[in-house]
Amino acid sequence: MFNDQRATQMLRIGQDADFSDSFCEPLALTSAYSFSSAREAAARFGGTEPGNVYSRFTNPTVNTFEQRVAFLEEAEAAVAFASGMAALSAVVMAFAASGCNIVCARDVFGTTLIMLRQHFARYGIEVRVVGMLDYDAWEKAIDSDTCLVIVETPANPMQHVADIARLSRMAHAHGALLLVDSTMLTPILQRPLRQGADLVLHSAGKYMDGHGRCIAGVVCGVDTLMQPLRAVLRSQGACLSPMNAWLLLESLETLELRMQRISANTLSMARWLDKHPKVGSVFYSGLESHPCHDIACAQQAGFGGVVSFEVGMSQKEAWACMDALQLISIATNIGDTRSMVTHPASTTQGRWSPEDRMSCGIGDNLLRLSVGLESLADLQQDIDVALKIALDQKSRSLQGCSLLETLE
Repeated sequence: MFNDQRATQMLRIGQDADFSDSFCEPLALTSAYSFSSAREAAARFGGTEPGNVYSRFTNPTVNTFEQRVAFLEEAEAAVAFASGMAALSAVVMAFAASGCNIVCARDVFGTTLIMLRQHFARYGIEVRVVGMLDYDAWEKAIDSDTCLVIVETPANPMQHVADIARLSRMAHAHGALLLVDSTMLTPILQRPLRQGADLVLHSAGKYMDGHGRCIAGVVCGVDTLMQPLRAVLRSQGACLSPMNAWLLLESLETLELRMQRISANTLSMARWLDKHPKVGSVFYSGLESHPCHDIACAQQAGFGGVVSFEVGMSQKEAWACMDALQLISIATNIGDTRSMVTHPASTTQGRWSPEDRMSCGIGDNLLRLSVGLESLADLQQDIDVALKIALDQKSRSLQGCSLLETLE
């Protein structure tokens, strides 16, 4: 039997490899870190010395992603999380408390309202929901007990655009923080901190990833607001995995190019849909007919990659159109290089009450299209054929009913 300590060598050889000359960012797949001494370990855990502690809240790859997003948002710092909802939960945990209230736009991501109303309201936090464009309602709802004002702009799926500077003044007049979910535009097309927002949130698995590979969230702002968030992350544990951070870093390199192409494609698609004889109302802030077009032009550098439109008069016709598509995928994500369509009333806003959906304009015949990087002509042909199939079926059905009535 050999006695050459091979087991020990297999575990220890190569541990001191130097990756500083690697052209691509190294991927730090580690949970723990080694310290030079017991004193250094204690100092890092106590926060008196900088350095990595444990990958639940410090990781070199994740830190690089945070730094890059903070730079894009013109923020002092950023904190990354496992998902957009984990990021929002951490914001509430960091800045809200029993007895205070949160004022939130009704036109936000569907799960945001569910989380605030069903979960955080149980802890003595009042949730006040207002129409996104009803500034009188915002003024009445925000008071001295308001800790957070939350808005997503542009809103998904109706593309309503909030006046960020105006909401900032309202929030700050009462000492509240304004959180803007800017997922739909990314820092390439919108920078809410310039308009007076305190916190900017991204569901980074959308456009920041852009390839439908991962889930992530990130919040940006001044360092004094990021410190409480990082403290929550340290205990809460909803950390972004190093692998997902590495994927996001690769995607950020092409973010500007993708957003420019996707936005151009979507504006052309919205104009085409707006003229299509088989399409009802079209909702895209890039259209001059959209009620928020002027404010979108004022505070955005583009209009993004999501357009919503109405098909027929009912869910049946909207679903028939979706099912007839051959190229565009049926999926509930947005921001992919590939185009996707969904039916908001039965998916993303499916857990809302009918009253909440209708107050935001989300009817049963509404479809949301996330436009990708495919040929615009191919996408339009796919939709054109699907519309004909869906609405011709309705026409034949109505003709059949008319014939039966005649025979009777």
